[in-house]
Amino acid sequence: MRTLGRILVFVAIFLLIGLYIGYNEEKNNDLVVEQKPASKVDETLEHEIKEQKISNGVEQPQQGLASLLGKDIDGLKEVLGNPDRVDLSAYGFHWWIFNQASDHYIQAGILNDKVVTAYGTGQKVDVMPFEIGQPIEDIFSMNVIEPEVTFEYNGSTFKFELSEQDMNTRPLVKMGDYFVQLYIDKFTSSVSSIRYMDKETIIKQRPYEMIYRGTLVDPPALTESDWVRVEAGQQKQIFDITNVIRARHKLPLLEWDEKTAEVAYAHSKDMAIEDYFSHESEKYGNLSERLSAADILYEVAGENIAANYMDAPAVVEGWLNSEPHREALLNEEFSHLGVGVYQNHYTQNFLKKWNQP
Repeated sequence: MRTLGRILVFVAIFLLIGLYIGYNEEKNNDLVVEQKPASKVDETLEHEIKEQKISNGVEQPQQGLASLLGKDIDGLKEVLGNPDRVDLSAYGFHWWIFNQASDHYIQAGILNDKVVTAYGTGQKVDVMPFEIGQPIEDIFSMNVIEPEVTFEYNGSTFKFELSEQDMNTRPLVKMGDYFVQLYIDKFTSSVSSIRYMDKETIIKQRPYEMIYRGTLVDPPALTESDWVRVEAGQQKQIFDITNVIRARHKLPLLEWDEKTAEVAYAHSKDMAIEDYFSHESEKYGNLSERLSAADILYEVAGENIAANYMDAPAVVEGWLNSEPHREALLNEEFSHLGVGVYQNHYTQNFLKKWNQP
C-alpha cells in the first residue's frame, strides 16, 4: 500500500507538466512563441531593412555538420554513410537520421537531392565553428549574435526579430547564405544542440517574429497519409534526442514501449481534435487512468505535453528549458518511454516498469 501511495503522488506531480506555444499566450508566460504569422512591411520599413548594418556572422566551415549544407546525396553519403532511417518532415524535405550513438546524433534534411538543413546533438558531433557544451558567454564574445537578422531571397526581403528570450535560449547566427540556430540549455548556460538552415527552410519554419516585403514561401500542404509519416518520424526523433540528453547527463537510456506510445498518441490526438491542452481528458481521464485502461503496469509514471512547436528537435529543447519538463526528461527512475505525436500536439509518457516477482 505504501508503494501505491508513492505512485499516485508522483503521477500527480508530473500531471502538471505541460508546455504550450500559441498565439494567445498570457504575457507572464515565459515560454517561447514559435511559428507566428508573418507580417508584411511597407516601403519605408523595407528601405530601413536594406540600409541596416548587419553582422557578417561566421564563415561556413569546410568540415563538420555545417559543411553538409548544399551537398548532394552522394556528398552526404561520403561523409556520413547511409542513414539509419528516413523520416518525412512537415516542410517538404526528408530527414535522413544518423543515430550512430548516444553521443553522436544527426538529422540531415534533403530537398531536391540537396541538404537544406541539418540538426546535431551529442558530445561527439562536429558543429564547427561552435561546440556542443560551449558556454554561451564564449558565443556572445564572438560578436556574431544580433537581435535582428535581415536577408533577401528570390527578390523578397525578410527580417527576423529575436526577443530577449530568443537571444538567450535559441539565438540565430548568419553563416554565408545559411543560418545557424543554437539551442542553449539555460540551466547550464551552454550549447545543447545546433540547427543549420538555408534561406527557404527558415522562411518556411518561421521560428521567430518575421516581417517581409515580397513573396512569402509557405510549407507544403500535407495529406492525411503525409501526416501519418511525419508523426511517426517525430515520435522516433523525440525518443532518440531524449536519450542523447540523458546520456549527456550520465543517466540510463530509456527503452521504447509501444503500448505506452499508443496511450501517448491517443492523448495528443484527443487534445488536437477536442481543442484543449491539458493532462486530463474529459473522455479518458488523467495519465493514471489512461495507463490503467491500456493494462500497463508501472511503479512510477510521468507525462510531458506540448503544442505548436515546429518539430521534434524544437519541442525536446523546449522541454529541456522548462524546469518541470526537465525533471521528467532527466529523472533517473524512469526506464521506458512512449511518445505520441498528432500534427502539432506532442505527448511523452515516461514509466518505471513494475518489477514482477
